[in-house]
This record gives sequence, C-alpha cells and structure tokens, in this order.
Amino acid sequence: MITIFYPPYSFGGDAIYLYRLCTELVRRGHEVDVIHDADSFHMFGAKADPKAFPVSEGMTIHKLESGVGVLAPLLAHQTGRPVLTGGKIALILASKKFDVVHFHNASLFGPRIMEIEPSYTTVKLYTAHDHWLVCPTNVLWKNRSHACDEPTCLSCMLISRRPPQWWRYTGMMERSSRGVDQFLAPSRFCADMHHARGFTRPIEVLNYFLPPFEDDPSEAAPAPHPRPYFLFVGRLEDYKGVQDLIPHFQGPGDYDLVVVGTGNYESELRGQAEGVERVHFAGWVAQADIGPYYRHALAALVPSTTFETFGIIVIEAYARGVPVIVRDLGALPEVVREGRGGLVFGSPAELGSHLERVASDENFRRELGETGHRSYLEKWTPDSHIHRYEEIIERVRRAKSA
Repeated sequence: MITIFYPPYSFGGDAIYLYRLCTELVRRGHEVDVIHDADSFHMFGAKADPKAFPVSEGMTIHKLESGVGVLAPLLAHQTGRPVLTGGKIALILASKKFDVVHFHNASLFGPRIMEIEPSYTTVKLYTAHDHWLVCPTNVLWKNRSHACDEPTCLSCMLISRRPPQWWRYTGMMERSSRGVDQFLAPSRFCADMHHARGFTRPIEVLNYFLPPFEDDPSEAAPAPHPRPYFLFVGRLEDYKGVQDLIPHFQGPGDYDLVVVGTGNYESELRGQAEGVERVHFAGWVAQADIGPYYRHALAALVPSTTFETFGIIVIEAYARGVPVIVRDLGALPEVVREGRGGLVFGSPAELGSHLERVASDENFRRELGETGHRSYLEKWTPDSHIHRYEEIIERVRRAKSA
C-alpha cells in the first residue's frame, strides 16, 4: 500500500479505511507493507499518537522522512514527481516480490509515482479517495466558497492559496495513469465525476467497509452527553458544512448538537457557536472511543457542502443502528438510497424538519436505524468487501497474464 497519509499520521476517513483494509488482510493471512509520507503529515503542524493505531503482526510500516521536512512534499506538489522519496519507494518495492501494489492518497508524491515499475510483474491498483486526479485542491471546493460547478483551476488555485501545478497542463497525469492496471472509486458518483472532469481511464466501484462492532466492549460505554443529541464527526473545515447546522440549535430545545473533530475551521465555528448553549465541541476523539458517540446519538449529520466521494460516517452510523441525515450532494444521497437508513435534505427548512421528526418520533427513528443496520450487514462488512477486492485483483491478474 502506497499512500501519503496512514494512521496515526493522517486526518480523514480514507486513511481509516486503509488501516481497516490492511488490518483485515493480515487477519486473513496476507502480508501487507505500507509506505507513507510522514513529512506531508508534519507539514500541517499535526501530532501523531502511535498507540492509537496498533500495528498487527504481518504488517510492515515504512515511514518516509526525507530529513528536509516539508521540502519533499512541496517538490512533489510542484514537479509532479516524488523527487526525494521515489528512490526509497523503489528500493522497498525491490526488497521483496509484491503480488499487488495499491496506491491510495498519492497527491503529495505526484502522478509520476504511478509509473514506478518493479522488475517483476505485479497488479497495480489506484483508489481515488478524493478528486486529486482531476482537481488541484483535491476536494472540488471552488474558490474556497462552494462546490465546483465548472473547472477554472488556475484562478481557483490562486484564490485557494495553492501554488499552481503547471505539470497539470502537460498531460503528465494522463501518461502516468497508464502505469495503473485498475482504478477504483468508493462510489458511483466519484467514478462518474472523474469521467465528467476528463479522466479517461476505466474506474470500478468498490465501496468502503466497516468491521462489526457488536463484540467491542468500548461500544457499551455510557452516553458521552447528558441530553439527547445529534452528532457530527469529521474534520472541521468550511466545506464540511457544520456552520449550516449551528442555526438549528439556537434558542431553547429538547436536543443538542455534539461536534467531534478538529481542523482549520474550528476556531471560526466556535466563534459562530459562542453563546449557543445547545452546541457542544468534543474535540478530537480516538477511533477506539468513538463508538458511544454514535450509539447514543439521535442521528449522525453529514452536511458537507462539497462533493464527498463516499461518506464513511454514514456506514459508521448504519453499523450501529443509528439513522443519518445528509445533504443532497455528492455521494451522500447515493449511500443513503442504498442503505435506506436516513434522510436527505436540500434546504435549511428541510434540514430543520428532519431534525424535528427524528428527535420526536422514536418509532420512526428506530425503523430508520434498523433498516440501515440490515443494509450494513448486506453491503458493507469485511467479508463482502474483501471478496470483491480479491475478485478484482484476480481479474486484473488474468488480464495481465493474457
């Protein structure tokens, strides 16, 4: 597995998915090596707690540190090449014969990472966890203000305070992508959006998954908040949409909002919620301790204002029998339609109506939660995911042999 971010040197749900995938593979008898770039993580001034994500037997972690700090990811960002890390990655790939080389978040290695070719034949996969293949800012968040409706990449990069990536105008991404045998996406929306924005390679959908939580003792902990509450979990960035939730919790009411997470927009959100007694910030919560926040929630809220590629929070809630309320944007309504365990809103009035109904109608809330949980058992368990994953690998292997 080759990725920029890997727990605990990571931020988002894609890294959590990768950790779960690696853990599940070694549990089933596979050997897994993970190559990740610690310089990129430290570039954001973040700190890691290695104890939060134990390394399973059968897993080898290669943490890349160039010795020159942020210079390595900055060079890759500007040149499209893993200038200071490519040699180390090539040596690791040469150290043993890997059956599969799977790229994940590769943005700060540059597209040329996909051209690394071991001396032996191997299956090469790439999962598009975000929109980096077609978007310089990765998240299709245009001009730091709204979901990208039409590409104007150069001006968007400048407004977003990102240095322009001139290599994007050279065809490097198209050429480098030919080094990958099969591209994957966590949702049909994500695959379709890549093609709509000009990516030409075929993309197959492979949803995320979650391990079952029934036997985890941490899930049985008491409620982390004394009053009924709705839950937001995620990075606190402007495009995650928490600012659109706060007005619905102003004034008196029978339920609160609990916000779990940290991020660049946290201080702004805390300022917006100052004096709003029904909004509570829980800060960062370790993955091992997050279960009770879900289990005791009235519903999980996913109000993202840009195009999520899947929405792992939705199946986190489904797995625990908790309904969801999501914005009608990106892949979120797709996952809700498949799971039938939640509601979709398109306006503030519709969001307010959903909050009131879920909070006041216990039978309706329980029915949504039970339906979502049944869908989780059918679609998003480790067994179903690994079966599809191995099926894709075998199909690619046969095609390469032919």
